[in-house]
Amino acid sequence: MTIVTLGIDLGKNLNSVVGLDADERVVLRRRVRRATLAELADKLDPCTVAMEACCGAHHVGRL
Repeated sequence: MTIVTLGIDLGKNLNSVVGLDADERVVLRRRVRRATLAELADKLDPCTVAMEACCGAHHVGRL
């Protein structure tokens, strides 16, 4: 499973995460708690991360 784009929809406690491969097929779809979002991203190979731009996105983006 090679993810080239990781999309994150930020929520207050739960975040929806979608990983796309090079052919733009969904290879990962999961809801994770905010506290474990960074752990999930650390386990992945380097990829493009796209997230919504709200006030909460700045905090998670810095992680």
